[in-house]
Order: sequence, then structure tokens, then C-alpha cells
Amino acid sequence: MEQRWGWRGPRATPKRQKISSIGQARQCCRIGLFLRRLALPFGVAAGPPLQGKSYPAAAKSRLPGRTGRGPGLLRPTKTSNPMRKVVYDQFGDEQVLAVREQPTPAIEKNQLLIEVKAVSLNPLDWKVYRGEMKLMSGSKFPKGVGIDFSGVVAQAGPGVTRFRVGDAVFGLLEVFKGGALADYVAVTEANLALKPASISFEQAAALPVTGLAALQIVDQLAAVGKGDEVLINGATGGVGMFAVQLAKRRGAQVTAVTGPAGATAAAAWGADTVLDYTRQDVAQLPQRFNTIIDLSDKLSFAAAKKLLKPRATFVSTLPSPLGLVLSFLRNLFSTKKHRILILKPTTEGLNTLATLAQDQLQIPVEKVYPLVNVRQAYQETSQGKVKGKAVVVLS
Repeated sequence: MEQRWGWRGPRATPKRQKISSIGQARQCCRIGLFLRRLALPFGVAAGPPLQGKSYPAAAKSRLPGRTGRGPGLLRPTKTSNPMRKVVYDQFGDEQVLAVREQPTPAIEKNQLLIEVKAVSLNPLDWKVYRGEMKLMSGSKFPKGVGIDFSGVVAQAGPGVTRFRVGDAVFGLLEVFKGGALADYVAVTEANLALKPASISFEQAAALPVTGLAALQIVDQLAAVGKGDEVLINGATGGVGMFAVQLAKRRGAQVTAVTGPAGATAAAAWGADTVLDYTRQDVAQLPQRFNTIIDLSDKLSFAAAKKLLKPRATFVSTLPSPLGLVLSFLRNLFSTKKHRILILKPTTEGLNTLATLAQDQLQIPVEKVYPLVNVRQAYQETSQGKVKGKAVVVLS
């Protein structure tokens, strides 16, 4: 027995307990040292870039990298090169967006590192960074911007089977997370497809989100078939330009609603009838439709219901908790259904878009911006100044 001091004075401590305590102390020291070493790269990589510009050389050498010893194991590396990425630290308008230097992402065994060539802009982008989709996107900062992209495979993990270094590809990231506006992105092969040689990187970047949305609307939510009468409100936007073409390919009679500037384009994409909303009140049309697709967020279900045939479908594209609940309740009691698009990207869908692009699907890119003008790009597109698709290039 030996004396051990406590706050009330000396007390006896068995020798066996002392040995156990010494062993525990040594183990704690080992764990503490390990955690300290492991925390070092997290502390540098997770924080904002120094001075809002770049990491100093000493910090770059401590950015996290991967080892071959197991998935998710991190170690300090001196090979992580900085890259440009558009990020924001709070919700707001386009002024919150900033181009900063960030570490190039490390890939897992089933991922690819893509050198990004072009990124398209989507309404979902600004709804997220303005804070309108907090329930889906969360409020953890910093956040990245951009969903769909095109580029070249720079590196492939050992578990990748469909692509190899040098392949030209297009694809998309997690819809509510984003981050495509960067020099490099890490992505799984399930979210990629080979870029057809017949289209440019800018056109390929414009395909994934809006193309998949149009496919899902036309083929799944509305199930458009031969002879169906389809009204597309907002027909010359990113989704509309593909929805018009796809509905025509399915044999539908398409009425496209657009502004004066979009009438020629809608007709060129195959619309049978083109209506100018500045001259014609859509809600007063005498015609009745099998499907109404509202891509402008300006036609309510109550207004559209009057234009639907007894058994028909209205599709809207901006999900909200209240909207989802109301559509569910309506669909229980009415043959006039209200479907809300919740984009569900699939490998099959991306491959279908690639095939359509090879089969003369028109992919008009209205305007191309350099990365340094990303604020201007989002400001103009969100204000409706760009018809069709707008793309940011990173070369």
C-alpha cells in the first residue's frame, strides 16, 4: 500500500491500481499525441483561406491527403495544389459570392477528379445561396455554388471502371450541396457520362440539371404520349427548351408560352403553337390540355386547373414543404393531378441525354462568362436577362 493525496488528505491506494493508472496515463498520452497530429491538417484545411486569398507555403504542406492504407485515412501531404473555387460564408445576393483559393480535393477509390471546363447556371443555385432552400441545403458554411459541369478526367480511383484519365465527361454534383464552380471536383462515376464529340464543353455543361429535369417531367411525372396536348409555360428557359423538344419527340401537340424575344426559338425547337404572354392571358385560353408544365413559377395550380382536361396533370418545379403537402392532399381526391419536380439524377438519364445530344438535340447556350464575372453572371440570369442557358468557363 502507498499514500495518495486527495482533496481531503492522504488515502491508501493499492499498488495494483497505481500500475493501472500509470498505464492509462501512458495510453492517454499516446491518444492525445495522435489526435494532435491528426487535428493539424483539419485545422488548416477547414478554416477560411488566409487573407481571403491563398494558403502560405507552410500551411499548404499540412493540407489533408489520402494514404493507401484504408478509406478515409488522412495524412499531411505536400502535393495538394490550391485551386480556385466560388464560395460564400452567409446567405445573401450575388455579392456574397467570392472566388477563393482552396485545396484541390482528394479522391476516394471510387471517385474521379475532374478538371472542370464549364459550369452552367441554374435557378436552384441562387435560391440556395439566397437562403430560400435552407431546409434542403442546411446552413453550414462555407458553401460552394454550381451543380452541373463538363470537363476532363484528371485522376481516377482504383475502383472506377467506366472512365479513364483524359476522357471528356459531363455530370453533376449533389443538387443542394453544389460546388461545381471550381477548377477541380471529386465525383463518383454514377454522376458522369461521356461527352459526345459533337458538342462543346459549354453545351455539355448545360445538359445535366435542365436536361434531366425535362426528362423526368415529360417521361415520368406527366408521362407525355402521342397525341397529348401539352402547354409549357416558360418554354424558352433552361428546362423549357428541352421539354419542348422532348414532348415533340414523344408525339405531343405542344403549345409554348414565352415572351416576345423567345418566340422564334420556341418555334425552332418544334412548338406547334407559340403564345406571347404579353399579349395573351394564358388563364383565359379556351383550349384544354392533358398536361400543363409551369416552369415560370407564375401559374398556380388553381389557375391551371381550369385549363386541364378531366384527367390531366399539372407539373411545377419549385418544391417547398407546404407545396408538397398540398399537392399530396389534392391528389387524393382529384383526377387533376399536381406533380412537383424533385430532381432525381440517374446514370441512365445522363446516358440518355448523351444519346439525345448525338441525335440532334438542340442545346443553345445563350451567354458565356469568365469565372471572374461570376457575380454578374448570376445577377443577369436571375433577373431573366439571359434566355436559354448561361455558362461560366474556367479555362
